[in-house]
Formats: sequence, C-alpha cells, structure tokens
Amino acid sequence: MTASNEAARKQGVLKPDLCVIGCSRAGLLIASAAAALGVSVVLVDNEHAGETSVETDRIAHQAFIAAARQADAGRRARGFGIGSGDEPAVDFVAVAGHVREVVKSLAPMTSHERYRAMGIHVIEARGRFIDRRTLAAGEVLVRPRRFVIAVGSKPAIPDIPEIDGVSCLTAATIGSLQAKPEHLAILGGNAFGLEMAQAYRRFGAQVSVLESESRILPHEDPEMTAVVERALRAEGVSVRTGVAVSRIEGKPNGAFALVLQTESGEEVLAASHLLVATGRKMDLEGLGLGNAAVEAGPSGIWVDRGLRTTNRRIYAVGDCIGGSEFSIHAASHHAELVLRRVLFRLPARLGAAPVPRATFTDPELASVGFAEEEARVRHREIRILRWAFVDNDRALAERCSTGHLKAVVTPNGQILGCTIAGPRAGELIMPWVLAMARNLKVSDLAGLVYPYPTLSEITKSAAVEFLKPSAQNPWVRRFVGFVSRLG
Repeated sequence: MTASNEAARKQGVLKPDLCVIGCSRAGLLIASAAAALGVSVVLVDNEHAGETSVETDRIAHQAFIAAARQADAGRRARGFGIGSGDEPAVDFVAVAGHVREVVKSLAPMTSHERYRAMGIHVIEARGRFIDRRTLAAGEVLVRPRRFVIAVGSKPAIPDIPEIDGVSCLTAATIGSLQAKPEHLAILGGNAFGLEMAQAYRRFGAQVSVLESESRILPHEDPEMTAVVERALRAEGVSVRTGVAVSRIEGKPNGAFALVLQTESGEEVLAASHLLVATGRKMDLEGLGLGNAAVEAGPSGIWVDRGLRTTNRRIYAVGDCIGGSEFSIHAASHHAELVLRRVLFRLPARLGAAPVPRATFTDPELASVGFAEEEARVRHREIRILRWAFVDNDRALAERCSTGHLKAVVTPNGQILGCTIAGPRAGELIMPWVLAMARNLKVSDLAGLVYPYPTLSEITKSAAVEFLKPSAQNPWVRRFVGFVSRLG
C-alpha cells in the first residue's frame, strides 16, 4: 500500500467533488482540467495492473510508422537525384529502441507524480462500485458528488478454432518484436491493421491483410479507400477482402497456417507471425456496474447524448462507451462535454461538433462528416467537389501527388463532409472540420488566402470548384460584361 493510500484509509471515506476512474486520455484531461479550476479530484488508476493504454499504443505505432517512412524515403531518394535507391539496411533492434525512447519521453506527462503535483489524489488500485454512490478502491472508499468512468479497452481476439495455439500479436504487443517477421498475416483491414501492414512491408517483411468485409476500412468512402488500397498493393502488400479465417493449423518451428474461406472455396495461407487487428473490447470486468445501477451491454456502457449513464451521478467517456460514438480522436471532445456539464452545468451533447477520423498510411486518409453514400440518403440534392494532388504544385515538387480531396456539399454550399486521401491528410482535414463546426460554407474556404506553394491549396482549389457554375451563368457573364464597359 502506498503512503497516499494509507493516509486515505485513515481518513475514512473520501468525499471529493469528482472521482475519475481510469487513466485514459479523456479521463486524464478531465481530472487535470477540473483540478486546475479548484475542484477536488480523486483519480483511480484502474489500468496500472498490466494493460497499456490505447493512447500509449497509438504513440508507439506512430513512432514505428515514422521509422518505416524513413526507410521508404531512402528507396525513393534516387528520384530526387540522391543516393542509389538501394534497399536500406534496417536494424530492427534499433527501431524498437527508437519506439521505446519516444514512449519513454511521454511518460512524465501521464505519471502519477505529475497529477499529484496538481493536487489530485491518485489511488493506485482497481475500483469497484459497492452501491450507487460509493466506489471501493483497494482499502479506500470514495463517495464523490460525481463519477466519471474513463477506463480503457483491450484488443479483441476473435473466436477462431486453434487460435490459442498461436502467439497472437496485438496493438499492445506488436512493439515486442525484436526481429523482422518473415511473413506477417494481419487479421483486419481497419486503420491500425493497414498502418502496420505498410510499415512492416517497408521494413522488408512479406505482409498479408485479411479482411472479412468486402473492402478495407468499410466505414469510409469506398472511392477514397480505393486510393489507399492501390498504394498498399503497389508496395507489395497482399490485401484480401471477403475472406474469413475458419481455423488455424500449427506447423513445426512455431510457424502456422491460416485456413481461409473464400468465394472460391477453402484456401491455406502459411505465415510466421499473426497480428490481430479486429478491434477492441470493453474492459469493464470487476467494476461492479450493476451495484451502481449503470447499464452496459456488449458494446459498452450506455450513455445519453450528454455522456450521462443510467445513474445520474455517473458519466462515462472514451472507448468504454463503445459503439460508433467514440474514436481515439474524440477523447478531448468527450472531456470537454463532461466538464461543461459537471462543472458549469452548461448544455452539451454528442454530435454537436464534428469529429475527424484519420488513418496514417501513406497516402493518409482523413475524413469528417458524411461520405457520399450517406449524404445522398440524408439529403435530396448534393454536389461533389474534387481536386487531385497531381494538380497541386507543392505535391508535384515533393513527388507525393497520389490521391485527391473529395467534399460533399449541398447546392447552397453547406458542407456535409470531406474526405482526403493524400499526403498529410490528417493535417489538411482541419479547415473542413472548423468550417463544419462554425457552420461556414464552402465559399468561405474559397475566399481565404493560402500560402504558395503548399498542400493546403488543395482546399482552396476544391472550394473554388463550387463557384465555377455561377461563373458560367449567362446572366452573370452579361453583368460582368456590362460593368467592364463602364470603364
């Protein structure tokens, strides 16, 4: 027992204004912001017992992707007149060291000491509700005015016969590899699976992506995901869609074979390593939600549009609410909503602000709002605006002209959604997010001044496309001609 826990035990029941359960990104944001405003906060670290957070995993993956991008840059340098373009030498142990160094550099930002210095009472124990108002954390009882459940999630392992006989890699353990896999099979064509597929391929591994749906990234615009898929295939990644793994057969020396069910029948795929990228499952075991009258299902804790659970004193944020309401990109948004409601009693609800999505392949894929198919269902008339990176001067100069921007707008210019497949799409999507959040029209984006030459000009180019039909209007042309004759 730590000194802080011993002091809490002697005090009896803790009665802070706010108790945050879990150290996910959303939970830490809520705890730190509340403490900065003078609110008494207890933070119960429900994840310290072994599972890494999804946020830490995400940063580790980004560091790994960045290293793979450097390896690929060495191959492409010859196009710029530099080097020979030979296959770069990869020290996989050093790459793993780079990833650990990046993760270690971020550790002070999430350390218990940092939050204790803010005045937050940190309890290093798993919490469990014992009634509607009380949480037991180790030997400490906490009875605050409000709770926020911000526990994390675990990688989900699919129910496939004999999968227990294979050492499955997940988002939490993929960084443990100290050598390049000979053949990496990846179950799942989601963002994480595709990012790792491209990264390992760039390090020289044979990679096969197996997706049971008819296409990769099934929740994104198919026109735009096709751009990513073509790029992966061009680099040598085998992308298989519409296939299911029926069972796994062990082989000598730790190798194995995946038995696939395809449209043409059964097929066997041999591999040396297996990465499971089929999503995550909620980590709600042992929380005692029933004791607190908090309802939850297979997709997570049930919340209303204000993130309040079925117990009015308890809110839930982050991936523990599951469903389509959360992505890692929405963590800060969830924190803001809860702080507005709990601390300031202000109205706040999910869906009021657009939340972007991003896949960090090369080219990147980023989107916000509706894709074309959903927009056509919800609106009678829409317009599609496109602009290709091959028509952007900066993209041509940097030899990164794959992909395009696709925006969906109403006839009067209201922005319904935007998807970008191309270089630095995760950054370029933000003007469209801001425009949607502030209810601006596409003409407002067209009227901005953009630095030249930059990739950001692709937004202006696409937005100007909306204005072109007006310029072709005969009445507009006549008016312009009349004004020009006035001198």
